[in-house]
Amino acid sequence: MADAQTPTPVDEDFDVFARDCPSRPALEHITGRWGVLVLAALRELGVARFGEVRRKVDGISEKMLSQTLHTLERDGFADRTVVAAMPPHVEYRLTPLGGETAAKLLDLIEHLHHAMPAILAAQDRYDAGGDR
Repeated sequence: MADAQTPTPVDEDFDVFARDCPSRPALEHITGRWGVLVLAALRELGVARFGEVRRKVDGISEKMLSQTLHTLERDGFADRTVVAAMPPHVEYRLTPLGGETAAKLLDLIEHLHHAMPAILAAQDRYDAGGDR
């Protein structure tokens, strides 16, 4: 088993469709409701304190933000740095892996932004019973 500093070989078979694949939890962490928003916020903010991220991600509770940041840090997408200032504080930033991942998620966000008129029209048709 590889330690935290030793990368897993690239040729190892990861199959997200397999029940026990270790990629599944990581996929869930970054594509869940809060993971994608926190990654996108950190991409936009650069280095940010907890409160800055919370203000950017409207509606997230302190508990959920804390859990999400810890999970992203554990998975290697974010770094947490304790700043020995007065008063001491914590700063968060994306790792290189987190930056690459956030860029891909931002492409998806942009795609959805442009597709919203079609999505809303499809929802209206479905809710009216027109597509069933």
